[in-house]
Order: sequence, then C-alpha cells, then structure tokens
Amino acid sequence: MPDLKTTYMGIPLRSPIVVGASSVSAMVDKIKMAEQAGAGALVIRSLFEEQIKFDTLRLEESLSVGAESQPEARTYFPNIKHGEAKEHLMWVEKARKAVAFPLLASLNAVTPGAWTKYARQLEETGINGLELNVYSVAADTRRAGTAIEKELYEAVEAVRQQVKIPLAVKLSPFYTSVANVAAELDKRGAASLVLFNRFLQPDIDPATESPTSEMVLSGPEELRLPLRWTGLLYGRIKAEIALSTGVHSGLDAAKALLAGATVVQTASAVIKHGLPYVSTMLRQLEEWMTEKGYASIAEFRGKLSQKQAADPSAFERAQYVRLLLAQK
Repeated sequence: MPDLKTTYMGIPLRSPIVVGASSVSAMVDKIKMAEQAGAGALVIRSLFEEQIKFDTLRLEESLSVGAESQPEARTYFPNIKHGEAKEHLMWVEKARKAVAFPLLASLNAVTPGAWTKYARQLEETGINGLELNVYSVAADTRRAGTAIEKELYEAVEAVRQQVKIPLAVKLSPFYTSVANVAAELDKRGAASLVLFNRFLQPDIDPATESPTSEMVLSGPEELRLPLRWTGLLYGRIKAEIALSTGVHSGLDAAKALLAGATVVQTASAVIKHGLPYVSTMLRQLEEWMTEKGYASIAEFRGKLSQKQAADPSAFERAQYVRLLLAQK
C-alpha cells in the first residue's frame, strides 16, 4: 500500500488531505470524525476580529437600554464587559484535547494590533500551527496596490515575531503580481502559502431589486486557478504550498501534488458528502498511486510543476496563444 505520510510546515501528517476551515470544523464531534476518516490535519473555523467587534457593540447597546431611567441604581450591578475571543479560545482548547492529529487555527483580523493579540492567544491553546486568513476586498479607490501589500507584509512580520508556531498565509488570487507577493511573504517567514482564499460573490435579485448572498460550494472546475499557481511557484519559493478550492476527489489531490502542493485543503466536498468522504478521497489517491507505481508522495510531488515539466509553457501565455490558434 502506498505511503501517504507527509510533512507540512514541519508538522508530521499521516496524509496530505487537510480539512479546511468551514462549518464542519467548528464542532468537536465533527473534528473527531475528520480524524477517524484519516485526514492529515484540520483547520479550525476562523476567529474573526470583525465578529468580536460586532458582538461587543451589540452587547453594549443592549446594556445601555434604560440606563438613564434609574440613576440611583447605575452602580448597583457589576460592570459587564464582552469576553472578546474567550469563548472561541476555550473551544479551541477543548478541540485540541479531544483529538490527537494536528490542528491549525485560522485568524482573520483587520487591525495590526489584533493580528498579534489574537495570534498569541491562539498559540496558547496548544494548536500546531496558525493560518492567517487574509480575506478583504480592496474596494477603496484611494488605496494603491502597493499600500495593500505593505499592510499584509507588516501584519505577517508582526505575527511572525510574536509566535513560535509555524505560520501559513491564505492568499487572494487578485494581487497584481501573485508571484511577487508569494516571494515577499516567503522572505518574511511564512512557512506555507494557501492558494487561494475563495471570496463569496454577491448576486442581485431583479424581482426585489436588492443584493443577495448565499453560500455556494466550490466545484471541481475551480481547481484550475490554484493548480496553475501551485505549478508556477513550486521550487521557486521556500514556503510550502497548500492548494485550496476545487479539491473534490483523490484524483484532484493527485493533480495538486503533481503540481507541487505539499497538502490540499478540502471543505466543500466534505460539506456535501460528509466527513467520512475523506477516507474515499484517500482511497482514490492510493489507487492512483498504485496504478502509477508510486510508493510515496515524495516520488511525484512537483513532477508537473513549471520548473520540472517538459513543457513549461503549459502554465503561461504561450500555451494560451497556441490553443487559440488551434481553434481556427
């Protein structure tokens, strides 16, 4: 039987399939199921600074109702404050104690101080690594791309100085130069880059003339964008690559590994099929490796990256032009 063991950010994993941050990674019983199904690791659902701010504001508003109606009783009750990330941190600690396989925390912040503050707190829960979930839409017409990138680099550097656990950065595919951003994050100590963050897109209901939004699961066709950039970056940066989005089968995982990914993250597939489906994906990967004669993942990782491929143009514009000409 092929050996599926690998190492991600220095963390030994029994398989390269990682359950990504999602609703299924927010419950201890589900995390146990992921471990039982053979997942190499799991990324816990993100801690969002914006959600903490929203909840804090809502608590303050509710406590202020009627505050002036009985002035003599204003100091009778104790001062109540929002617990900020305390509930999430306690839950992460509970999850860490409930399973043996590696757990990675996920953090999304919007202010410099929050990145470091919550990163330190998450590290104290005993997690094996931390994924910075960089999810923001650059919609401000006054902000240049260089300013946005500079803010990202400063946040990563600040967190890297504050925590000892390995750090992954989950990127957007919408930077002007993904390759340059990847190289800069590599210089700043990111142990892994997660390609890519999947942005939810709003829709418009013409009947009500209002914007709408819904959670739409990814499909296998979305694999191609992260697959291409995995193939382009492998061997050109020291940081490892976790391919995310569009991984729905063991063969999808094989494609990612051939392109140079160290691990793949899957969320939509397990939401759709259930966490036991991880074992199906692993079996599919094993069957493919057996058919190809591979005893370990190391034997074929990066085989079809641009650096190793017989036809490097397959990842770039030359192949695009060739395909267009072939249609004539």
